[in-house]
Amino acid sequence: MHSEPARIVLVTGASRGIGAEVARQLAGPDTHVVVNYREKANRADTIAQTIRDAGGHASTLRADISDEAEAVAMMESIGARFGRLDALVLNASGGLELGADPSYAMRLNRDAQRHLAQLAVPLMPIGGRIVFVTSHQAHFFPNKAVPKGYSAIAASKRAGETALYAMRSAFTRAGIGLTVVSGDMIDGTMIVRLLQRRDPAEVSARRAHGSLPTVEEFAEVIVGATVSPTPQSIVYVGGADYLMTA
Repeated sequence: MHSEPARIVLVTGASRGIGAEVARQLAGPDTHVVVNYREKANRADTIAQTIRDAGGHASTLRADISDEAEAVAMMESIGARFGRLDALVLNASGGLELGADPSYAMRLNRDAQRHLAQLAVPLMPIGGRIVFVTSHQAHFFPNKAVPKGYSAIAASKRAGETALYAMRSAFTRAGIGLTVVSGDMIDGTMIVRLLQRRDPAEVSARRAHGSLPTVEEFAEVIVGATVSPTPQSIVYVGGADYLMTA
């Protein structure tokens, strides 16, 4: 008879990139990682197996979080299987894809984040954690310049952060901590590769300020936010120049 892991953690968009690394770093005998993915089932299965191989517990759940019914079904599945959710890592985002519907960024980066948080609260015990993953380019929008073609994403991610802040009183009443983890451009991610093609000068300018944080470094801070006994409201990773007041 296997004992139930002490913590249940859902990571959205965990089949690749930062989400996958967060899921891998969460691996441990006391944690069950729910690897959410939208379409990359094989990748998600590989991440889950990596976690199990490292002595942890993991399962995969497919859901397009921008689809309200799919988000509800995912959270109901977690509730039915585990009865609770100890941490929710809101990592999935998008909208830079070629041909993306202009309203998609807001649906995914704002509305879906708020909806998942609302669904999570009834499942979360006192001490639960919600971690919203964002970028400096979004967090400081519109006060700092963003790369070409990134304004809609930055605006939607900023709106998502604002929507979660507006829920803080409900989180506090439920004993849940909200932490925003904001990172400079993260080396090796798809977003940096896309921006490099669209606006190479802006990416070069970021590198000129110092080496960009790695996926592993950024993920480590996100994982830390899920377990911190005294959650900070925001944690910054890299990009010290952003944090200086003019």
